[in-house]
Amino acid sequence: MNETQRLAIAALMHVTLRRKTGRVTDTEWMARNAEYAAEIMRYARERARDDALPELAELADRLEQAMFPKPPAPAPAAAPSTSEERSLLARYVGRLR
Repeated sequence: MNETQRLAIAALMHVTLRRKTGRVTDTEWMARNAEYAAEIMRYARERARDDALPELAELADRLEQAMFPKPPAPAPAAAPSTSEERSLLARYVGRLR
């Protein structure tokens, strides 16, 4: 995600935390600093659990996705499609050449 998207999510987190818990945060620092964002996510999840505020947990998940994106899963290897490819593969699998 780009910085503008991270900033938008951080702003939503800030507003929700301010309204629901009274906690004031720095949105720009949250969007740029992974350590600060991780601490805010931890706090938001804790308050979500303790105060039954599911929207805080959802925002923490969105912020985590934005700050720490997961790499895409590798594409599965294509199976041989023709009988010639299968015989060639069978000839070399498990053998040194």
